[in-house]
Amino acid sequence: MGLEGKRILIAKPGLDGHDVGAKIIALALRDAGADVIYTGLRKTPEYIARVAVDEDVDAVGLSILSGSHNELIAQTMQCLKELHGERIKVFVGGTIPPEDHDGLLRAGAAGVFTSDLRLDDVVAAVDRALAA
Repeated sequence: MGLEGKRILIAKPGLDGHDVGAKIIALALRDAGADVIYTGLRKTPEYIARVAVDEDVDAVGLSILSGSHNELIAQTMQCLKELHGERIKVFVGGTIPPEDHDGLLRAGAAGVFTSDLRLDDVVAAVDRALAA
């Protein structure tokens, strides 16, 4: 497994002010070899998509704890499409009820991660998705 040469943007969309999980994921991906960019708190889907396209990332990881994951994924995917960033894979993590996972995947998420997963499993899943 190795994410060497991959660029990944970690972002906190919406009004949620808790970013410990996002920082832990960013460090785990960095330790696996990825070049990680962290946007900080309270970014809009438009901002996230613009940074993703401008920085030519391979993936975006959205950390969402506010319960607005369905809306924020849809908006981010739409913004990426408008900026011709459809090739960028989008992952979502955070407080996401199991009954919402399938809907997020249908909306275009390449993976859904919750706090019950081991970091190694998250990194491996991102690696597999980016290798495909």
